[in-house]
Amino acid sequence: MKKTRQDDTCTPERRNFLKAGAGFMGSLLLGGIPFRAVAQATELAAPDRCFVFVYFSGGWDQLLAFDPRDPDVFTPDRVSETRIMPGYNLLSTDARFQQTPIIPKERAGAGKPTMTFGPAVGALSDHYDLMTVVRGINMSTLTHEVGYRYFLTGKMPIGSAARGSSTATEIVGQMKPAVPIPSIAQGVESYNDRYGGYANALRVSGLADLVLTLDPPSAARTLDSEIEKQLLGLNGMPITCEEQALTARGVGTTYENSRDQMQAVMANKLSDTFRFQLAANQEVRDFYGLNNQGYPYNSANGRAAMVATALKKGISQCVSINLAGGLDTHFGTQVTQAGNQRGGFDALNLLVNDLRRTPHRSGGNFMDHTTILVFSEFARTPTINATGGRDHHLSNSCLLMGA
Repeated sequence: MKKTRQDDTCTPERRNFLKAGAGFMGSLLLGGIPFRAVAQATELAAPDRCFVFVYFSGGWDQLLAFDPRDPDVFTPDRVSETRIMPGYNLLSTDARFQQTPIIPKERAGAGKPTMTFGPAVGALSDHYDLMTVVRGINMSTLTHEVGYRYFLTGKMPIGSAARGSSTATEIVGQMKPAVPIPSIAQGVESYNDRYGGYANALRVSGLADLVLTLDPPSAARTLDSEIEKQLLGLNGMPITCEEQALTARGVGTTYENSRDQMQAVMANKLSDTFRFQLAANQEVRDFYGLNNQGYPYNSANGRAAMVATALKKGISQCVSINLAGGLDTHFGTQVTQAGNQRGGFDALNLLVNDLRRTPHRSGGNFMDHTTILVFSEFARTPTINATGGRDHHLSNSCLLMGA
C-alpha cells in the first residue's frame, strides 16, 4: 500500500484537493462536462449538423397529434367495432381547436401535403414538408420511466434503469463537435456509458439554472463549502504535489484543462447570451413572445428560445428539452390534453420558424442542418375511459423534422 506523505509541501489535504480539483471546474460547476474545445466568442460557429430532442412528458394522445382519425368514420355508435373514439367534438368548448383533423395548407414549392394532423398540432402542421411521422411504435411498456428511458436510448431499460447512452450522447461522442457545450439537457435525463467526459450533457433545470451555471463567480457569491474555497484558492497555482503520478493517470492534466476551459467559457460571458432580459436580446423576446413574461422565462416559448440560441450562436450541437407536460390525463378532459399539447407544439412551431428563417454558415438555413425528434414515453388509449380521460397505451408515434 502506498504511504501518505506528510511533509510541508504535500499534505493529505492538498493531495485530496488536487484529486477533487481535477473534475472541479468541469464537474461541480458545469454539471459533469470537461469541455472538449472552447472557442473565443468572436469565433463561435454553428456545427454543420445540429440535433434537437423534444420530450412531451406524460404520454400523449396521438389522436390529437400525429395519428388522427376521421370522426365521420369513427363515430360513437361504432366504438364497439372500431375501438377508436376521436373525441374531437369534446373540444368544442375551446375555440383554438377544430373538430376535424388538420389538413395543412399547401406550402409554396413544397407540393401538396400527404398527411393530416390531430387538432392539437396547430400551426406546426404548416411545416409538413419537413416532417416524417413514424406511427405504430411498440413501446413494450406502460410504465412512464421505462418508456421514457427506452426512447432516450433506443434500448429497453433493465427494470427501470436506463441501459446504454442517450442518443444525444452517442452523437456528441462520435462527432466530437468543437463547440463550447456540445450537449445541453434541460429537464431531460442524459446517460453516458462509453464515452469520455466531453460527451456528457450539461444538465440544467431551466433557463435561470443555465445562466447561473455559466456565470463567472463574483465576490458577492458565497461559497458553498470550505473545500470549495480551498479549490478556488488553488486556481492558478502550479501542481507540484505528486505531480508525476497524478499526470501519469491524467488527473493533473484534466484539472488544468478543465480550469483553463472553464475560465475561457466564463470570459466569453456565454451566460449573457441566455439572459433574454438584456436589451441586446430584444429581438429574441419579440420573436418568442417573451416581453410579457417575467424572468426567467421558464415557459415553453422560453425553452424554445434557449434551444435556438444555443444552436444559432454555435454554443451547442445537441439540445434535449422538455417542452410540454401535464399529459398524464387519466382523469382529465380532452381539452386539458389538447391544451397542454398545443402549448408545446406552438413553441416548437416558433423554433422551427426561427431556424427556417436563419441562414446557416454552410449554406441554406438552420433547418437544413438540424434534425428534430419529438417524442413521448407512450401514447394513450384510443377509447375514452369512464372519467373522461385516456389510459396508457403500448402503441406510440414520433415526429422527425429537418435534415
